[in-house]
Order: sequence, then structure tokens, then C-alpha cells
Amino acid sequence: MTSENISNTSFIQKIMATSLVSQIIVAIILASLLATVSPESAKNFSMLGSLFVNALKAVAPILVLVLVTSAIANQKTDSSAELKPIVGLYFIGTLSAAFVAVLLSFTFPTELTLNVIGANANPPQKLTEVLATLAFKVVENPVTAVASGNFIAVLAWGLGLGFSLKHANETSKVMVHDLSEAISSMVRLVIRFAPLGIFGLVANTIATTGFSALGEYSHLVAILLGAMLIIALLVNPLIVFIITKKNPYPLVFTCLRESGITAFFTRSSAANIPVNMALCKKLNLHEDTYSVSIPLGATINMAGAAITITVLTLAAANSLNINVSFTSAILLSIVAAISACGASGVAGGSLLLIPLACSLFGITNDIAMQVVAIGFIIGVIQDSAETALNSSTDVVFSAAASHHITKN
Repeated sequence: MTSENISNTSFIQKIMATSLVSQIIVAIILASLLATVSPESAKNFSMLGSLFVNALKAVAPILVLVLVTSAIANQKTDSSAELKPIVGLYFIGTLSAAFVAVLLSFTFPTELTLNVIGANANPPQKLTEVLATLAFKVVENPVTAVASGNFIAVLAWGLGLGFSLKHANETSKVMVHDLSEAISSMVRLVIRFAPLGIFGLVANTIATTGFSALGEYSHLVAILLGAMLIIALLVNPLIVFIITKKNPYPLVFTCLRESGITAFFTRSSAANIPVNMALCKKLNLHEDTYSVSIPLGATINMAGAAITITVLTLAAANSLNINVSFTSAILLSIVAAISACGASGVAGGSLLLIPLACSLFGITNDIAMQVVAIGFIIGVIQDSAETALNSSTDVVFSAAASHHITKN
């Protein structure tokens, strides 16, 4: 091997050794430069973006099916009764996050530049039509649902299979869990190509529309971060105060500092579990409780994911001039809260549930996946902040509920 080949190999290895976030940042910068210097050349890379979006479309339905099935089937039936208050707080917190996202989206509506050529959206006009559409989507054949990207039916079949398999033998449950891990590995493989896909998407977008699209993204990021800050600094402290009748901010700030900061950089609630366990021990919580509540929270306490799903779905609706009533948006927030509990453990996993929420308003899978791709572009900030909120809230609610349990 020549010294030049060795040098090239070493350069590629150095690139692969950097974090996905760093690679995405570099991809955005290079794409912006290329689109500025040579717009026509930049457009030639649009295929990279299209391949990335199509790959997401291929893996998302089966991912939702197996994740939900595995989560329900492998749920422990002998959990301590003391976990019930914590699980209740997890759901209240996630639902509150979706409500806040709806309010901010209505107050500061966002529109995105999407390719809608050949795509037909069939928006329902009334809440009854939304519910009717929901009902008909639920009963679709599961094979057809996976093939067509009908995420409502996929979710319903996942829940049904999961509850049915709860009574299966352990070997079957392990098989479902292993299948879930295998599909998650495939998703991680697709996401590893995100820098290339984002390079193509950004290069083509800027070459076609100029830098106005990046302005849209900054507005979108502001809405997402605003909603997450409201939850972290206002809603969560209010919930803690109602339970403990004490000043909640010492606990909240401690969790944000010792859990949120590390989660922001690891971008994985699962990877932050040891940090949260150590923090719970430092806070003198009951080990029998937090040893279960923290891993459970990393799976189902997804306030940040609910915000992401809600804001991006309503942005897609605004972009297509779909008139979403406030009652329909509330229904969306409930769906987002439930869906967020099944968010994949991989970086950007919540983005893959956006098509499920979009289908409530007749938004096609093709358009929804463009929104998912935009989510990956802003994920450098969005996913880090989302994980920080999710992970720190696990400890906040475990501590608040433990105080309530002890008091009673």
C-alpha cells in the first residue's frame, strides 16, 4: 500500500472516529459552502438526500412495530406498587410537554420549505373526521400498514401483539426483544449515513431556495428549545411543588446540572442511566425504587420527544395550509405523548415517530419523511436538548414521587 493510500485511509478513519454530531456540523458547513460557490454542482448531490429519506421511510414502520411489541411484551408484571406514582408523573409530564408544544406552535406558527410536487394531502375538516380517519386506519391489514407507512395501524398492531405476547413463554419474549434490537441496529446503520444525506439535502435546499430555509430552521429550533425550557423551568417545578409543597428549584437545578449536562453531550437517555443512578443515591432516594424507575424513565419518560413530534407535525400542517383546529391539536398532543413512550433509544429516534402523528391530518408519508430529514438537520441542537430534558426529568420525578411515598 502506498503512502498516499495509507494517508487517505488514516484520514477516513479520523473522520469515522469523530462523533455523529461533529460529522453533521461539518456536512452542513460544506454543503452551505458548495451551494454558495457552485449552486448547479450542489444540486447534483440531491440524490444523497433522497436516498437518506427513502432509507428512513423503509425502516420506520417496522421499527415502530417491533419496538412497541417488545416494550409491552417484556414489561415486568411484578413491579413494585410504589412505581405507580412515578409512572403517573412520567405520563403527566410527557402529556404536559405536548400541550405546551401545541400552545407555542399556535402562538408562533412555523412553515417549512417542502417538496410537495406529486404529493396529495387529504386534510380532515373536523374533529369527527380526524377520529373517523383514525378508526379506519387502525383496522388496516398489518402487512399493508407496514408497506404503506400507515403508522396508526402499525402502532395498534404493535400494542395488540405486545399485550398478547405478555403471556407467552420467556423464549418468545426474548426472541421479540432480540428482533427489536436487530431492527434498532439497522436504524443505527441508516443514521450513520445521516451526514451524507444531510449534505445532499442542505446543498440542494440552499442551491434552490437560498439561505431562507436556514432561517426557517432557526425559528423551528427556537420553538423547540422554548417549549423544552418551559417544561424544565416552569412545568416540572410546578408538578414537584404540588407534590412536595417545597421549593422545587434546588432539586430541579441539581438534576439539570448533574444529569442534564452529561445527557446533552451523550444524546442518549440509556447511556445516562449510570449518571442518574448515582445522582439518586446522592439524593438519598430508595434504591429499590430508583433502580427500576430510572431505567423505566429512560424508556417511557419522553417529554422532549413529545415536544419534537408535536412541533414538527404542526409545522408540516402549516406548510401544507392544513387548518388544524385546537381540539384536533389536543388529540395530536395525546397521540404524541403516547407515541413518545415508544421512541427508539437511538439518536434521533423520536423523529421516526413523526409520520405517525402526521397521518392524523392526512399528511402523506413522502412529505412526513421530508420533515423527519429536517429534524436530523436541526438534531445537532434539538436531540441534545431533548435528551437533557428527558434524562434530568427522570431524576426529578423519581425524587418527587419518593417524597410522596415516604410521606404517605
